[in-house]
Amino acid sequence: MKVVPSARSPLTLPAAVALAVLAVLAMLTAGAPRADAATSVSTIAQALREGPVYVDPGASGQLSPADARALQKKIESADKPLFIAVLPAGYPTEDLFTDLRTATGVTGLYAIRLGELFDARADSSVLPRQAVRNLVDSVEGESDATDPAAQLNDFTDRALANMGGSAPASWSSSGGGGGVSTAGLVTAGVVLLAGGAGAYTLVRRNRRRHAEEQRAALERLRVVVDEDITAFGEELDRLDFHPSEPGADDAMRADYERALDAYDRAKSAMAAANRPEDVRPVTEALEDGRFCLARLAARRERRALPERRPPCFFDPRHGPSATDAAWTPPGGSPREVPVCAADATRLADGRDPVIREVDSDYGRRPYWEAGPAYGPWAGGYFGGGLLPGLLIGTMLGGMMAAPSYGTDYGTGYGDFGGYEGGDVSGADFDAGDFGGFGDGGGLGGGDFGGGDFGGGF
Repeated sequence: MKVVPSARSPLTLPAAVALAVLAVLAMLTAGAPRADAATSVSTIAQALREGPVYVDPGASGQLSPADARALQKKIESADKPLFIAVLPAGYPTEDLFTDLRTATGVTGLYAIRLGELFDARADSSVLPRQAVRNLVDSVEGESDATDPAAQLNDFTDRALANMGGSAPASWSSSGGGGGVSTAGLVTAGVVLLAGGAGAYTLVRRNRRRHAEEQRAALERLRVVVDEDITAFGEELDRLDFHPSEPGADDAMRADYERALDAYDRAKSAMAAANRPEDVRPVTEALEDGRFCLARLAARRERRALPERRPPCFFDPRHGPSATDAAWTPPGGSPREVPVCAADATRLADGRDPVIREVDSDYGRRPYWEAGPAYGPWAGGYFGGGLLPGLLIGTMLGGMMAAPSYGTDYGTGYGDFGGYEGGDVSGADFDAGDFGGFGDGGGLGGGDFGGGDFGGGF
């Protein structure tokens, strides 16, 4: 006869083991990204409001729970508004990014892995359109499309180093972004115990060394900036414009006066510079002055006025750029950079552009390989969020993205800092300000790299 244990009988050993296993599995999966059965955009958006990574049940074979948790932890620890969704092949792409951004309602960088396809979009306050495009290009060109974990980690590492903003408050604090670490407490204790004269001596020594490094960096920059100022003065002389010359009108005289003012501002700002970050206003003035000269030349020659474009990336002394051209730095990924007409022709002919080289610890090098001091100099020429996309993958770009850079050289180097991201905007956002690839490349079809993504944004 079968004996049925009473409700008060103890659990058998197999039953206890089974319950223990279930408890452990529950704990292990508690922090994993949501993978609801429903795959509506609302479901995905809800999951992304709670954490940075969503893996659809239909795409569970693309990214393991362990890889998803590691990716989520990396993003949360960086405290950046990066949202990643892994969806099955065949998921509808029409208006996907726009609808997801609307439903999530948070400014940020949104990346989607769909089958073996990948694309991304971002609010420009978090990452400029060109920078998003360069990031997508870089992982598509270097990552194995059959290894989603590798591709998503590559993209995440590069994006976190270049994007701005902070993680939304709705995310879990498990990433440890705001806690006090044990190492930090131990370090603080050691400093307090050291105390007195020893600590004071150490602080003085560090301050003195830092001041010496800053002075050396400024003197190296001074040589480059003086060359720029001299070159601009020579352009003023070559123009040989006289306000009273025949044919001169008020518009020409205004452009000329503004160019002269820019020249004087640049000289005065450089004379007053005490730190590397003080150089940015100098190159901002020179960039403005060169544009004024370009307008003046067009007026004198009765040509159409030029549009306001950034300087030539390879050497700002070449003046305002004429177009954008594809360029790949050694060991880096392709990107579009603004170039003057002469360098555009050289690149089209398969020749090297004329690159601005400067002094560095390793001899004469292109400015983007010459060290962090050149960040403020480049930032004055390429402000407005343009510089991060141009310098992705270069030595200067990597240095400037480091948290310590702002302390040593200021944040005035082209808007690597100062972003606003992770803010709740709801559906109130400009789709034209939420961009990425946008030129027919990428995932192809619907909302990926074409259609709504390419034309509507």
